[in-house]
Amino acid sequence: MSLWTAAEAAKATSGQAIGEWTCEGVSIDTRTIEQGDLFVALKAARDGHDFVAQALEKGAGAALVTHRPDGVSEEAPLLLVDDVLTALENLGKAARSRMKGKVVAVTGSVGKTSTKEMLRTVLSGQGKTHASVASYNNHWGVPLTLARMPADTDLAIIEIGMNHPGEIAPLVAFARPHVAVVTTVAPAHLAAFENIEGIAKEKGSIYSGLENGGVAIFNNDLEVTEILKDIASQYADTLVGFGEAETSDVCLSNVTISDTTTVGAARIFDEGYLFKVAVPGRHYAMNAMSVLATVKALDLDMAIAIADLGQWAPGAGRGLRKVISLDLADPSATIELIDDAYNANPASMAASLEVLAGADVKNDRGRISQGRRIAYLADMGELGETEVQIHQSLAKLPSIDEIDRVHCIGPLMRNLYEALPLQKRGRWTEDAAEMVTGIAKDLDAGDVIMAKGSLSMGMARVVDAIEKLGHPAPKVNEGTS
Repeated sequence: MSLWTAAEAAKATSGQAIGEWTCEGVSIDTRTIEQGDLFVALKAARDGHDFVAQALEKGAGAALVTHRPDGVSEEAPLLLVDDVLTALENLGKAARSRMKGKVVAVTGSVGKTSTKEMLRTVLSGQGKTHASVASYNNHWGVPLTLARMPADTDLAIIEIGMNHPGEIAPLVAFARPHVAVVTTVAPAHLAAFENIEGIAKEKGSIYSGLENGGVAIFNNDLEVTEILKDIASQYADTLVGFGEAETSDVCLSNVTISDTTTVGAARIFDEGYLFKVAVPGRHYAMNAMSVLATVKALDLDMAIAIADLGQWAPGAGRGLRKVISLDLADPSATIELIDDAYNANPASMAASLEVLAGADVKNDRGRISQGRRIAYLADMGELGETEVQIHQSLAKLPSIDEIDRVHCIGPLMRNLYEALPLQKRGRWTEDAAEMVTGIAKDLDAGDVIMAKGSLSMGMARVVDAIEKLGHPAPKVNEGTS
């Protein structure tokens, strides 16, 4: 069954279909477009209409446009609309309306993408599951995710993000979830909000789109939990708090963290469970609690969910661990990289440094013979007037005591660099490109390295440079996907 026929798409968008066509997917990028996709010519940094001919040449089933672009024949399969973004939104609304399954919406200052991916892994074992790709969680990402949703989807997970006040409510109105999750509220985007209470109110607005009988799931360990509960009580029939507080409906009672796994003991209402995720970190255990709360809210099989949860591991840039062989002739000459470079805010930075602090180094290897814990940290953006103090305060985290060397990138991280004890200071550079030039001298066999910073800082360059020091060795999270 096709995702969209010409007639269905035209009806959904109030557009005019040129030709009889069907589409199997929806794409906004000719670099990743697949055979049979509907190409959506959005206007962003570039006008998507400039790429319609290329999309059709690559096998697009049709293109969603406001006009026939130059170089596109009169016979080309098109869907003509007044406004492309509005049409995409309407396509997403139509996909949501025809879907008869359950929808989960996820937001949070930290962990929304990891939680969404956990949910994808867990729910996929209990029905046909559809979820956002990457971090498609903004004004075009949410309707695009919905427009891609097959009509026979049983379970859908929609990630919803924000940078400014008033962004979440319109997006959750498209998704119309049965369950809405706020993973946590932390100091992020403070440049756009006066305080963390303002962030909590915006995150809590995800509950405004709940369907009748909806379930609101929230972190019960926060200073702003009451704000979330107050908002949730206005829209949800059922409120579920998760966390370490004993008053939580879904309570994390114990966490054991090893070098490669996290094992948790949970009380889910009146029943006790053990669960595992194949990555170290208390924050991953907390994400798992919100996932298990969702499983309970959807009345799914908890035993299957916990078994599938144990198969989840983070993706690139979000805590993925890689072992890199520096010398193929010497199996012991390896370093371990914790790739957490996708983004950063104070809460996620603290969580990642805690993981690095607990990592097992390898001694009696390489020129130094003493394995070290080494961090490459770049500026955290959008923190407002307190940005200098927030960066300085990282030096006071308990985890810093267990980290041997901290390399800092960017003008804001200069504040951390100067606050660090002299023996822990590595190098400071203005940008990632400059840091990369010295990485080969920074590292030695037996080291464990973590890279993290805001997306705009380009920490993927640092990760790439570390990976190019050698060759991939067997994965730390072997057996996971």
